[in-house]
Amino acid sequence: MGNTSSMLTQYDIEEVQQHCKNAFTQQEIVSLYQRFCQLDRNNCGFIPSDEFLSIPEFAVNPLSQIIFKVYDTDCNGKVSFDDMLTVLRDLTGQYMSEQQRKEVLAQVLEEAGYTKDSFLVLSDFMKILGNSDLKMEAEVPVD
Repeated sequence: MGNTSSMLTQYDIEEVQQHCKNAFTQQEIVSLYQRFCQLDRNNCGFIPSDEFLSIPEFAVNPLSQIIFKVYDTDCNGKVSFDDMLTVLRDLTGQYMSEQQRKEVLAQVLEEAGYTKDSFLVLSDFMKILGNSDLKMEAEVPVD
């Protein structure tokens, strides 16, 4: 996906819907994408976590419930290690090995005080999102 709303195609929208198991309407996806483009001030295709969390509207993480739904891939109200691994797999594709993904996730969970056997409910998830000391950054080349 590009960095302007005009580059968001119907195919892109449907692909996001499929990935999120239709948790979002087409209009919600377009709105979220347009807001992302507004926040991506450097036009680099991502928003660094410190910059994201410095936005006053996000100080209390109002998007955490939306983000939680993306990570809760089996829609059971809990985010498991496997749920997070599924999302990370989709985000990194061939640029990370499965072992690297598992190691990164295990480290992030450990730093947040959880184990790979933990099931995160929304409040746990918000705690991790709000912890500015935790950073899980990886640069992934875009076409």
